[in-house]
Amino acid sequence: MRDTLPDWLDPVFDAAEMRAVDAWAIEERGVPSLDLMERAGAGLARVAAAAARPGPVRVVVGKGNNGGDGLVVARLLREEGREVDVLSVAPPDELRGDPAVNLERLPGAPPATFAPERLEGSGAVVDALLGTGFEGSPREPLASAIAAINAHDAPAVACDVPSGVNASTGEVEGEAVRAVATATFHGSKIGLHVEPGKSHAGRVEVVDIGIPRGAPRGGSAGLISERVLALYPRRGRSGSKFSSGVVVIAGGSMGLTGAPTMAARSSQRAGAGYVQVAVPGPVQSAVDLRLLEQMSRGLPDDDGFHTPRGVEVVGEMAERAGAVVLGPGIGRAESAVEFARGVARAVEKPLLVDADGLNAHAGRLELFAERRAATVLTPHEGELGRLLELDSDEVRAHRLRHAREAAEQSGAVVLLKGDDTIVAAPGGPVAINPSGTPALATAGTGDVLSGLIGALLAKGLGAFEAAALGALAHALAGRAAAARFGVDHVMAGDVIDALPDGLTLR
Repeated sequence: MRDTLPDWLDPVFDAAEMRAVDAWAIEERGVPSLDLMERAGAGLARVAAAAARPGPVRVVVGKGNNGGDGLVVARLLREEGREVDVLSVAPPDELRGDPAVNLERLPGAPPATFAPERLEGSGAVVDALLGTGFEGSPREPLASAIAAINAHDAPAVACDVPSGVNASTGEVEGEAVRAVATATFHGSKIGLHVEPGKSHAGRVEVVDIGIPRGAPRGGSAGLISERVLALYPRRGRSGSKFSSGVVVIAGGSMGLTGAPTMAARSSQRAGAGYVQVAVPGPVQSAVDLRLLEQMSRGLPDDDGFHTPRGVEVVGEMAERAGAVVLGPGIGRAESAVEFARGVARAVEKPLLVDADGLNAHAGRLELFAERRAATVLTPHEGELGRLLELDSDEVRAHRLRHAREAAEQSGAVVLLKGDDTIVAAPGGPVAINPSGTPALATAGTGDVLSGLIGALLAKGLGAFEAAALGALAHALAGRAAAARFGVDHVMAGDVIDALPDGLTLR
C-alpha cells in the first residue's frame, strides 16, 4: 500500500486498503477480530440510537461480518432496554466465525426471517447487509430487502457503507440503501464521499474500533482539509503586482462577455497582482465596461468570435504571465475551436482549460499530453463526457473512474466539478472536496473557480495543489456567501466577493 498522500489530505480507504488495515491489526498486532467487531457494533449502536424515532429498532442482517456487527448492535440496544428485532436475509445456521459467536451472545428473541411487512412501525432500521467488499448489483434476496428498507420512512443507519454502494468508488449499479447516517469503521471510505454513493451515505461518522497506531494509511485518495489553505502564497512586503501573479484570461465572444470578466475579477480577488483579458475585438468595449482593475486586449475576430490569428498574440501576452486561463465564454464557432486548440499548443506556461476550451478538445484529450507545462482541466460531467466521447450519464455513474481515466489520457490534473468535486492527478492520488454547497449551483460560479485556480497557478503552486486548494476555497466562499444571502440567493459575483473568506486559514 502506498503512503503518498500530502499532509493536507485526510486519507479515505478503498476496500483493499481497509482489508490490509484489518489484516495488519489482527495478524501483526494480535488484536482479536472479535474485539474489532464489538467496538464496531458499539459505535453503530450509538449512531442508530441517536437517529431512532419512537418505535422498535429493526436490525437487518446478512451472513457476513456486517451481519455480525448488526448482531452486536441488537445485543447492546437490548441490554439498554430498547425494543429490537433482528431480521435476517439468510438462515442463521449459515453464520460462521465472529458473526456466529455474536449470534450465540444475542439475548432475547432469535433472528426472524426478513419480510418487508416486519419493518412496519420501525423507529429506525439498521442496515447490516453488505460490507466494504461488495461490488456490482445486489442479488436476491438482498435487493428486495434493500428496496423494502428504502420504501419505509424510518431512518436507516448503515453499517460501514450503505448496502449496494461500492465502498471503493461510490458507484451504485442496482438497489442501494439510502441512509440518514453511516457509521464507518477506523477510517472513512472513498465511496461515502463520491456520488452517487455520497447521496446514499447521509451523515458519515467515523468509529474508532481500536486499530493500533502505525496502521497502514490509505494511499490512493483523501479528503481535502482546510490545512491546504496554508499553501496559499501570501504577498511579501517587498513584492510587486507582477510578483503577486500575472494571469491571462483568453475567452469571450459576442454575447458571452460575462464569463471572462468573472474569471478575471475572481483571479484578482484571489490575489493575482495583474490580470489581462484577451477577447475578440468587437466585444472589448463591453468587457471594459465591466472591468476596472483588469486590463483588456482586443484580438482578431471572425464575426465576434476568436480566430486562430489571435493565437500568436496570446502567446506574447503569456510570456510575462504565470498562468493562462483558456475557455470562459469562448463559444463554439469553428474559428473559436481552432483558436482554443492553438492556444493550448502554443502557451508554454501553466494552463487552466474550462468551458468551451474543453469542448474544443472533444475526443482529442490526448492533445493535452503534448504540453510540457502544467495543465489543469475543470470539466463538469457533460464536458468530461465529450472529452472522453462518453454519455454524461456514464460519467455520472462512474465519476471517480472517468476522472482518473481523463487524467491518465491527458497528462493533466483533472478537476471534475460537482458536490463531490474530484481532483485527479495522472499516476497520483485523488483529492475529494467534502465541503460542497448548493449555493454554487448558479451560472458563472465555474468561471469564478477558473479564475481562482488560475491565480493560484500564477502564484507558483503546482497543478494538483492549486486545483485542490481552489476547489476547497471556492466551496468555502460559496458557504460564506450563502451565510450572507441564503443558499437560494447566491450569485457568482457574491462568491467572488467572498473569496477572501474561502482563502483564510482558520
